[in-house]
Amino acid sequence: MTELPGYVLESSLREGGEFIVHRGRRRTDSCPVLVVALAAEQPSPQSLRRLEHEFSLEADLDAAWATRPLALTHHEGRTMLVLKDPGGVPLDRILEKCHGQPIELTRFLRIAIGLATALGEVHRHGLIHKDLHPANILVDDADNVRLTGFGIASRLPRERQAPLTPEVIAGTLPYMAPEQTGRMNRSIDSRSDLYALGVTFYEMITGTLPFEATDPIGWVHCHIARQPLPPSERLTVIPGSLSAIVMKLLAKNAEDRYQMSERLASITVGKSRPVNVSAAWHGSTRPAGVTLSERRPQPPTQGLGKRA
Repeated sequence: MTELPGYVLESSLREGGEFIVHRGRRRTDSCPVLVVALAAEQPSPQSLRRLEHEFSLEADLDAAWATRPLALTHHEGRTMLVLKDPGGVPLDRILEKCHGQPIELTRFLRIAIGLATALGEVHRHGLIHKDLHPANILVDDADNVRLTGFGIASRLPRERQAPLTPEVIAGTLPYMAPEQTGRMNRSIDSRSDLYALGVTFYEMITGTLPFEATDPIGWVHCHIARQPLPPSERLTVIPGSLSAIVMKLLAKNAEDRYQMSERLASITVGKSRPVNVSAAWHGSTRPAGVTLSERRPQPPTQGLGKRA
């Protein structure tokens, strides 16, 4: 895709996988946009429905914490979703540049707070994301976070995943909650997103995923039956309190996780003596503690494609 009437496409943000994403601007007012198009010449009905569904959430998504849909358009037989571009790059790109090393601690905390806050807004607006992973998280130069990839998001407070084969389950397997695999007699709800958040946090602070698998059945087995190595045992410089937060998010049973994402938005650096955080993260000294304060939940006010 090199052109779209009414828009100037300036660069490619993502290629490969189910979708391709271009950056550009709207001709009428130079509004920055992301244009999401299906990669396949003959896309599946499920892929088309993902774009249509994300556009249908226009009224539920706020540009303060999500990439808000602007238009669903068709050109030369192809369907494209136009989103308002908040700037930034996908988190998976940031992690790739770390080359398997953990992200710097203070930067992790900034992104983690923004990510937990954005996910809290998703849930406050009555949505379950169901496909939270680094490729669907945009981080700008100030480490502000916006979520995208709402193509399979649900408006239901709970839903039951049918026991499909792992290859066709909607979502991204390395980040999928046990109940989302359809192999447990449990419903999907907002706590399923918190499990995906835990996988993302684990990857950010250790440089690796909590599990390894080579095929869809292997990923399902990991999420249902295997226990991850605590981050503080994988890297001894990780504060035990931060490791405990991540492990609670990764609990197999939803009842054992945090029960609402608002609580995670209060992750703060402990007020111990100042340390060289960068040096601490790489083993010179132990970083300051990380604590989680339990906030009372507030009453409700009302995707860039799968990672390759």
